[in-house]
Amino acid sequence: MRAWILEQQAPVEERPLKLTDVPEPGLGDGEIRVRVLACGVCRTDIHIAEGDLPLKKSPLILGHEIVGVVEEVGRDVTRFRLGDRAGVYWLHNTCGHCKYCLSGRENYCPEIQCTGWDVDGGFAETTTAVAAYAVPLNDVRLASVEIAPLMCPGIAAYAAFKLAGVQRGDHLGLYGFGPTAYYVLKVAQFLGIQVYVSTRSQRHVEAARQAGAAWAGNALQEQMPTRLDAAILFPPAGQLVEPTLAQVQRGGALVMAPVSASPITVAHYSETMWGRDIRTLYHLKRSDAEEFFGLVNRLDLRLGVQVFPFEALPEALFLAKTGQLTQPSAVIEVSHS
Repeated sequence: MRAWILEQQAPVEERPLKLTDVPEPGLGDGEIRVRVLACGVCRTDIHIAEGDLPLKKSPLILGHEIVGVVEEVGRDVTRFRLGDRAGVYWLHNTCGHCKYCLSGRENYCPEIQCTGWDVDGGFAETTTAVAAYAVPLNDVRLASVEIAPLMCPGIAAYAAFKLAGVQRGDHLGLYGFGPTAYYVLKVAQFLGIQVYVSTRSQRHVEAARQAGAAWAGNALQEQMPTRLDAAILFPPAGQLVEPTLAQVQRGGALVMAPVSASPITVAHYSETMWGRDIRTLYHLKRSDAEEFFGLVNRLDLRLGVQVFPFEALPEALFLAKTGQLTQPSAVIEVSHS
């Protein structure tokens, strides 16, 4: 099969991924073999390719926003049948017996394996997945290229939303307005929560307003019209933590969604942090994926995607890194259903 492999990390401008022929992966008990239809391009793929995150295996096939068709099922698999459409996301496998797995917090499992990082992912014609962690997609009424971004920004959005702990009638602030924030807004709207968006980009301000935000602007330059019950911070900018906390009412929470951040300083503990929680989005868990996809058909999630042919992956990575995509998300179309 053909696959894009990463052997040595380097800036995506230097095209560190190489298209080559590799053997199809073996199929273990409890696994499914998936013919990849589409795979989204995530910022985390760029972090791994460039060395912001360590390279855990070499060669590595990146990609963890996978939509495909089940072509083979391993022993003891009952969750999928041949021909089913399946989704594969960041969570590949966990140990199943540690205190975190036994308490429904498998995202903290010390033996967690992540798709496209610990194990090969979806920038290939075929991949394998642990059936218990893959997502059934037969009932999802979206095209495969539209589903692919939901496998990471969508699930991550739902996980961050849950961490915020907001309820109907509450006010939720979103700082930054990329695809993940867009999906949070749509989930919050559906559940009766007002959303206030702060972003430096006028284009994103307009997008947030069109998507239904109660208010959108740059909170560093203009005052939000309300205090917040919770906020989710998306940019990896530590200097935004304190001003965001200052907008959150006591008893509320700040959820930090990035995988890394610049140094954080809280200079005024009593005024801005005391009585508020800071929570971090750390990996994903199966309940996040299952609950989110239980809502997908009831939400307006047709965020624009820019579709690239399989051979154009390096271009997609470069345009995603430099902010030159014509749509919010990039998706590689690997094969047709």
